Amino acid sequence: MSILGLVLGATIGLMLVQVLYDDFRTLRDLGARGVDMWMYFFVTMPSFLSVVLPLALLLSLLFVLGKLHRANEFTALRAAGVGLMRITAPIWIVGVVACGLAWWLNSTVVPWSVETSRALKQNLEFKKQANSLAADRIGALDSVAFNNPRAQRMWYFNRYSQVLRRGFGVSVSELDGQRRELSRIVATEASPNSNGEGWVFKYGREMSFDPTTGELEGTAPFTQKVVTRYHEDPKLMLLVDWPVRDLSFPELRRMIDYFTYENSEKITPYAVRYYSLIADTLGPLIVIAIAIPFAVTGVRVNPAVGVSKSFGLFFLYYILTNIASSLATKEIVDPVVAAWLPNVGMIALAAWLFAKLR
Repeated sequence: MSILGLVLGATIGLMLVQVLYDDFRTLRDLGARGVDMWMYFFVTMPSFLSVVLPLALLLSLLFVLGKLHRANEFTALRAAGVGLMRITAPIWIVGVVACGLAWWLNSTVVPWSVETSRALKQNLEFKKQANSLAADRIGALDSVAFNNPRAQRMWYFNRYSQVLRRGFGVSVSELDGQRRELSRIVATEASPNSNGEGWVFKYGREMSFDPTTGELEGTAPFTQKVVTRYHEDPKLMLLVDWPVRDLSFPELRRMIDYFTYENSEKITPYAVRYYSLIADTLGPLIVIAIAIPFAVTGVRVNPAVGVSKSFGLFFLYYILTNIASSLATKEIVDPVVAAWLPNVGMIALAAWLFAKLR
């Protein structure tokens, strides 16, 4: 366990260097102080734990098992009639625990880390913008569109302020089953109601249309209008434009639900990423299945050979992951299959290595 802790610490340290390289200049340009930077790095580090855990486990196993192999411990135990599975039983138990830990990290810790670090960076951006922009321009996104197929509604904002949680230049169209416009609300601004029920529109008008001809049938101006049947979440509206890899596990689930109902081809990268995170929970067991044959049949003279093999395997896993994602994007395989394909490939490799031991 001490070796695992050392390798895990060293790997996380390398990840910290990578984060410093990627984000230090950006944070500095945003006016972040020392406390802000350390807070950002503190909340960002947990997002790498699920990635470095299998790597750290592999390196530590190669070191410890290789040391036992060089001391002929495996030879003595097997000569005494002790089977390989019995010898390595404690390691497999650790692997099962590590799988549970990986699931907990992916479902709880990593989402918190991803969302909190993103919020910290956004707050720094908003503070910097506050020095030169009007309140309604801080954290504003231009041309935000959202289709809600469940409720048959189309939303459009000329500008949406993430700070004020308010949209400007708003248009909401209600459609029938054939996607023909029935009514439209046009307003200067709109925001979710403070009591959580519906949306509040200000300074606009509501129009009704003949769905057959598309002609305007009536219009009614208003100063303020509360529509309680509108339950769209602004967070979901904005997630559509975020890169897939920047989304947390729960956010990926929300996007999959949204695109599934919409029957959109855009679901593929979200589904591959989501199911890959689930499949990665078996990573520790796959690592153990590969490390044991390497250690038992490994080279006694130079342990660096085992380390180089481990990095080669991770490179192979990276290649398989990219191939699977490409196949899913081209709709050759299902996203679930694409997510599991790299893991199945590594399991097959582990099975082959175990078969050579017999």
